[in-house]
Amino acid sequence: MRAGHPAPFRVFLLLCTRPGAGSAFEQAWQFGADLIAGQAGNLGQWLARGTDDPCTYYVVSDWADEESFRSYERSPVHAEHLARLRPYRTEGEMRTMSVVRSMSRGIPVQAGDRATS
Repeated sequence: MRAGHPAPFRVFLLLCTRPGAGSAFEQAWQFGADLIAGQAGNLGQWLARGTDDPCTYYVVSDWADEESFRSYERSPVHAEHLARLRPYRTEGEMRTMSVVRSMSRGIPVQAGDRATS
């Protein structure tokens, strides 16, 4: 998030995988992430594995705005991505949020620092 740019809409997922399915899950996620990167409004994604439990994964994705994310969420691309991940998952949880502050290269940015059109 840079000064003069709107704050992103962030999606946070907590996912648990079946024991031994981590590598296959990561490959399936990467395939879907490549497709998601092409979606209008997607600003980036991150996949992290828990250090205490290798079956726990965290996914963070940033979107230009909530409507961009919701449009993707209703799309066939999203349905296909979920279906591809389902065999490796046991459970999951999603949280959405609006970024209010961030630190980027030591430069504080507030959500109120929005670009005007």
